[in-house]
Amino acid sequence: MEVVQIQRTLMDYTKSLFMEGLLDSQFLQLQQLQDESNPDFVVEVVSLFFDDSEKLLNELTIALDQPSVDFKKVDSYVHQLKGSSSSIGAQRVKNACVAFRNFCQVQNIEGCLTCLQQVKQEYYLVKNKLETLFRLEQQIVTSGGSIPMIEMGF
Repeated sequence: MEVVQIQRTLMDYTKSLFMEGLLDSQFLQLQQLQDESNPDFVVEVVSLFFDDSEKLLNELTIALDQPSVDFKKVDSYVHQLKGSSSSIGAQRVKNACVAFRNFCQVQNIEGCLTCLQQVKQEYYLVKNKLETLFRLEQQIVTSGGSIPMIEMGF
């Protein structure tokens, strides 16, 4: 595929992530911090998010599977996940965490279990979409092109 076509595909794909509510403006701000001196900044930050999120989701699964659930601990994990998802602009993960925290506060185990599934679904969706985005960017760079900057005016 020609570089210009890949760039167009990347632009359309990125816009769709915003239109679907998967990402918010925080992701654009993260991209603006990337420059020639640190060309992999976004990939590195998002990779850390993926690693941390996987650990937190595992901890949440274990914590909610206990005979006596420690809702303060669960809420702490969800709070961490909400913060990290917010910092990279993973809007739907963040929103699912807000609902999850509400169930933690009223100590509703069924609500927490339902929210855990929702958070996992949103997390794996955004992870898959961002990995695709990064592959498109890599194709552009490998083909000798530059990655176009996305603006919020769409």
